[in-house]
Amino acid sequence: MAFTLPDLPYSYDALAPYMSRETLEYHHDKHHKAYVDNGNKLLAGTEWEGKPLEEIVKGSFGKNPGLFNNAGQHYNHIHFWKWMKPNGGGSKIPGDLEKKIIADLGSVEKMKEDFAQAGVTQFGSGWCWLAVKDGKIAIMKSANGESPLVQGASPILGCDVWEHSYYIDYRNRRPDYLKAFVDHLVNWDYVAEMYEKAAK
Repeated sequence: MAFTLPDLPYSYDALAPYMSRETLEYHHDKHHKAYVDNGNKLLAGTEWEGKPLEEIVKGSFGKNPGLFNNAGQHYNHIHFWKWMKPNGGGSKIPGDLEKKIIADLGSVEKMKEDFAQAGVTQFGSGWCWLAVKDGKIAIMKSANGESPLVQGASPILGCDVWEHSYYIDYRNRRPDYLKAFVDHLVNWDYVAEMYEKAAK
């Protein structure tokens, strides 16, 4: 199962003004494509060749850093594009997911604040997450291409805080980017879909 670059689920300018066409062209067409191309080279001839992506990510973690970095980022980005949509964000969260967020994290507003704060305080490159761990929704963060998959949890929402994700539009204002992501971009339907799978 070679890695392939997925098409964006919307046009390049669909997320403006919160994420520009230029950012998406660089981020998807250059950065994500590089993870796919490098990942395929590093996958060839390994024990993980032909395995599903999640298995490659978990299996190569701590054993094959080059392959892990590219496979991990490929996994993260496949979902990142789907975690956003035009006119996303807001507080319209599908019922079961909203109840679970309130039960585990206090309130929707607190979840948004804590999620953004995890991204702001992730030193250097990485991601902030909502994940299901031990049956509960938790807020997590990770360095570089790591994700909750290698921390014993299932990611249901992630935001990329590598500089290439926001520097064209926000320069060094990472908090503004995270606020825009939560308030205007999150595709809560896709988060709910991933939550349903993780909760099984």
